[in-house]
Amino acid sequence: MSFDYSEITNNSSFLLEGLRYSTQLTAFAMTIGIVAGSLLAMGRLSSNKAISLVSSGYVNLFRSLPLVLVIFWFYFLVPMIYGAPVGADRSAYITFSVFEAAYYCEIMRAGIQSISRGQIGAGQALGFNYWQNMRYVILPQAFRNVLPLLLLQTIILFQDTSLVYVVGATDFLGSADKVAHRDGALKEMYTFIGVSYLSISFILSTLVKKLHQRIAIIR
Repeated sequence: MSFDYSEITNNSSFLLEGLRYSTQLTAFAMTIGIVAGSLLAMGRLSSNKAISLVSSGYVNLFRSLPLVLVIFWFYFLVPMIYGAPVGADRSAYITFSVFEAAYYCEIMRAGIQSISRGQIGAGQALGFNYWQNMRYVILPQAFRNVLPLLLLQTIILFQDTSLVYVVGATDFLGSADKVAHRDGALKEMYTFIGVSYLSISFILSTLVKKLHQRIAIIR
């Protein structure tokens, strides 16, 4: 079977637009997810049982559910509750931010727990309260310790953004899928999209590995 490369070149602008959407969604969900995940991690480690219980419940809930189900929740059920449509794009941004926060939380929790008690005591000796100690002493070190894991989770997040096609959002995979069915170019588009995801993920994973090695040397 012949492979028509012109299907890729002729639709490059549309495919790049889909890639741009996937990249923006990944960046937004990563930013919100890390911030919210850090707060959830502090909540899980809090001595306040109510805060710890709520934070743990949130994390366990979303880590126990398939991502596609959560996408359906925010796309179909939330508009039914509030009586107003959310839209595919907005629901995708909300879903991934809420969902990824649970995974970033566990990474940040491990990072916080990796800091020695001596560091916490040093911050307290300087007169820092709990939040100041977290901001200036604990979180910067914890973030650095788990930075490779945060980036690896972001690569997984980028791959998972392909699931937004189920609600009609035009991400990277969605753009290729639309071209494939419109032009009958299934083998070209699905081969191209597979190679693209493989290449992007491999390159990013290699960079993360080098970063991890560099951090290990500095330590």
